[in-house]
Amino acid sequence: NSETFWTTTGMFPQEFIIGFPKCVKISKVVIQCYLVRTLRIERSVSKDPVGFEQCIEKDLQHTEGQFQMEEFPLPEFQATYLRFIIKSAFDHFVSVHRVMAEGT
Repeated sequence: NSETFWTTTGMFPQEFIIGFPKCVKISKVVIQCYLVRTLRIERSVSKDPVGFEQCIEKDLQHTEGQFQMEEFPLPEFQATYLRFIIKSAFDHFVSVHRVMAEGT
């Protein structure tokens, strides 16, 4: 729903976890956010959201007054959970509006 979003509480790092019903192969992750400076994506293949390993970390471009749309092409890997860690931001509060994972 484009009318809803997740927002931080003002201190960093902040994180959220997305879980899949089973282990899946992911080839690309796309995130739509606002005012995120540094983002790290980690994965877990466990039945529970533990044992995460880093997949990618990136500094995002500042887009004044506009959403940031970042695409992360990843080598095909398996994941049951994806953890998104916002390490720093361009402001005290940031928002995440959409996360899409492509794969099988």
